[in-house]
Amino acid sequence: MQLADPAKLIEKVATYLKENRVIEPPPWAMFVKTGVHKERPPQDPDWWYIRAAAVMRKLYLRGPLGVSRLRTMYGGRHRRGTKPPKFAKGSGAIIRKILQQLEEAGLAEKKDRKGRVLTKKGRELLEEAAKLILRSERTIKA
Repeated sequence: MQLADPAKLIEKVATYLKENRVIEPPPWAMFVKTGVHKERPPQDPDWWYIRAAAVMRKLYLRGPLGVSRLRTMYGGRHRRGTKPPKFAKGSGAIIRKILQQLEEAGLAEKKDRKGRVLTKKGRELLEEAAKLILRSERTIKA
């Protein structure tokens, strides 16, 4: 099966999560940085939904995943002034809260002690979004 563009897929799923109120950003989400390597909080007001959709995609492709592995995936270069830069992991609280919200919505579930995986409902959501994107791309080319 042909894969949809990841950016379009994440955007489509994020729009679905926001419009259907599947998850809600916590009150502190507008003030928090996404990792110690960042200087400022995200400027996009919908960043919580985008990160949740991206986490869902990661679980679909590589699951089961835990918070620690996801922190590594969302980390980046920490610039430390005059010292050389080092890699720093992303925020664990953000990822943990998103995973908990996806579990409450029935889109993800814990698997033994290996981490979390998408449920059937979560996989179907991503696959439907991918089908819509591929269908719209096919009509544009034709």
